[in-house]
Amino acid sequence: MQTSVVDIQNIRADFPILKETVNGKRLVYLDNGATSQKPRQVIDAISNYYNSYNSNVHRGVHKLSQIATDAFEKSRLKLQEFINAKHNHELIITSGTTQSINLVAYSYGKGFIKPGDEVIITAMEHHSNIVPWQIMCEDRGAVLKVIPFNDKGELDMAAFKGLLTSKTKLISTVHVSNSLGTINPVEEIIALAHKNGTHVLLDGAQAVPHMAVDVQALDCDFYVFSGHKMFGPTGTGVLYGKEEILNAMPPYLGGGEMIETVTFEKTTYNSLPHKFEAGTPNIADVIGLGAACDYINAIGYDFIAQQEADLLAYAEEKMAGIEGIIPIGTAANKASVYSFIVEGIHPYDLGSIVDQMGIAVRTGHHCTQPVMACFKIPGTVRASFAFYNTKEEIDLLFEATKKAVSMLK
Repeated sequence: MQTSVVDIQNIRADFPILKETVNGKRLVYLDNGATSQKPRQVIDAISNYYNSYNSNVHRGVHKLSQIATDAFEKSRLKLQEFINAKHNHELIITSGTTQSINLVAYSYGKGFIKPGDEVIITAMEHHSNIVPWQIMCEDRGAVLKVIPFNDKGELDMAAFKGLLTSKTKLISTVHVSNSLGTINPVEEIIALAHKNGTHVLLDGAQAVPHMAVDVQALDCDFYVFSGHKMFGPTGTGVLYGKEEILNAMPPYLGGGEMIETVTFEKTTYNSLPHKFEAGTPNIADVIGLGAACDYINAIGYDFIAQQEADLLAYAEEKMAGIEGIIPIGTAANKASVYSFIVEGIHPYDLGSIVDQMGIAVRTGHHCTQPVMACFKIPGTVRASFAFYNTKEEIDLLFEATKKAVSMLK
């Protein structure tokens, strides 16, 4: 498949911010792993809610509330279809991946984890998929185990098999690494886990912007992701969980919406998904998240995958021409993340100079300090690509990095 200049320019026209300038230069936005940009269709959906039918959901009989409730629940249906969940009530609306993981750690931990039980994560996790399990294990008297990875950034599956025991209750692993770009063999992990009677949570924050996800085909027990990384609004996210497991988990937050009846003697809880959705939700942005699903579907994952694969391959070849550059994360199966260091130069210094040339990249440990410790480095420069990026932008990154290196050496 060849992506034409016309295709890309039409797509880029949907993203108003790409017309902006930074430090007098045309913006080159290569920080999509931190947050993606938003198309006009998403922005307009949010604005339309506030302009036309701003109202609270689920509680009102008046017209505006009914319109808002319908739009909000339509987004849930779009999200159900987006990841092919069996039931729409298996999708819990959250503020993002971090809240989703914390919800499972607290509620699943309270309902399922006993002293001496074991939880397994990987050494490449984002802090939001480490700290909640540390807290939960400390609280429940459980043991946290870690799957190592090799020099390429690929999980050591032999080591993983050795970590699995009859005490392993849950495995929580990133689907795609935010700092290395590695696409993990989650199908194999799930199959081995289920054979062991173990549940699996997948952190899909870096997966859903790049590839189609089918939770029924994966057969994962939980899947979590964030709206702001998939061209939707900040402060939105999803926890998918299998119905029978969610029903067995106690509530995470108490308040309005998550109740069925309240008396001073006893409270009974609402059914799914509302049991886990206490309080007024982020209505406008959830509607915007539904619009983001529509946008991705309109572009199509075939187009997205091909475009991003071409960009990654081009970046790897182009950036190799810079003296002293060392790519970090060279797994055979990768998403569109190019992390690197340059010998003798701190990533922050390099990123700051590149920024002066209008190029947005991410520098530091990317909330994966254990990953950086494994490579014995303070951090990396990370260029993360989306389908609206171009090879010309990678050329600009190359020239800016080359200039920065010449200034800092």
